[in-house]
Amino acid sequence: MAPSTQQLLKDALQLPDEQRAELVVELLDSLPPTEPGQERSDAQWLEEIERRARAAQAGAPGVSWEEARKQVLDRLPKR
Repeated sequence: MAPSTQQLLKDALQLPDEQRAELVVELLDSLPPTEPGQERSDAQWLEEIERRARAAQAGAPGVSWEEARKQVLDRLPKR
């Protein structure tokens, strides 16, 4: 990590939880899709959210934090 990036991270980690979460959302939204066809419209995202909410309300098992984190990390470019 470049020194300026390290300082930025250090400063960001000092923010309250809510502000860090907002920062994460904005940073993730700024990244291009890593695979062709990953872009979704707002309507498609709402449809996906509703599908997942219905599944959760029906008692479908979710994904553990550890598995969700692994899936995200697996999608990131390797350094």
